[in-house]
Amino acid sequence: MNNGCNRWSKINQLHLVLSATLILVFCLCFGGKSLTASAATLPEIQQRGYVNIAVKYNLRPLGFKDDNGNLQGLEIDLARRLAEELLGKPDAVRFKSVANSDRLSVILNNQVDLTIARVTATESRSRIVSFSVPYYIDGAAIVTKDTSIQKLQDLSKRKIAVLNNSSTIARVRYFIPNAELVGVNSYVEAREKIENNTADAFAADTSVLSGWVQEYPQYRLLPTKLSAQPLSVVMPKGLQYDELRRKVNEAIARYTATGWLKERAQFWGLFP
Repeated sequence: MNNGCNRWSKINQLHLVLSATLILVFCLCFGGKSLTASAATLPEIQQRGYVNIAVKYNLRPLGFKDDNGNLQGLEIDLARRLAEELLGKPDAVRFKSVANSDRLSVILNNQVDLTIARVTATESRSRIVSFSVPYYIDGAAIVTKDTSIQKLQDLSKRKIAVLNNSSTIARVRYFIPNAELVGVNSYVEAREKIENNTADAFAADTSVLSGWVQEYPQYRLLPTKLSAQPLSVVMPKGLQYDELRRKVNEAIARYTATGWLKERAQFWGLFP
């Protein structure tokens, strides 16, 4: 008899634990707002009167501060154009400087409504945030100041600096298999290698190297991209954001079709 009571007691305890677990899971999934994206919806943004957008402050020519401290660049132009699209005026935007490591989390943590900060749309990232249609196709390219290097084939058996552990390494090995790769930890170190003649060129993201060429005119980009990576606006997931996502996607598609994005990219000296 005691054994039977003990078994029923254990079963009842197990049921209580399972019930509590199910309630906890339900609360986390449907009631735990802090665990899901909770940026403002389009009606909330319109009622507020401005849109919060995370951008880069130090990435010429996408997003940077000029000599007067004003934000400039392709992504800044796009942010202002979207503010005009959503709210009727280009200055209805508040910018937030964002580090690379926080470009998605500022959306998930309800700190901004959109992120426009050189974010590549990937399958893994799309599991937690939504991406707009691309506004620029980035990718790996090669910069050099050696006038004897005019095309990729000229780099065969030459030294190319690459960022350690970057995806660019595989691209360079594929297109220029006989090149000698020199690992560096930063763009500054890469330039030092070239200036010290311990590297002949540097392979990295086109958008960043475009700014490099603007800052150091003795350098130039080779006319071939090694890869194609779509840069997109980061937006929150959830049905409540459907209208916001639709407005942003329709706007960017229209800016592409009318040539506005291409014109602005050319204005800022971005590699086509």
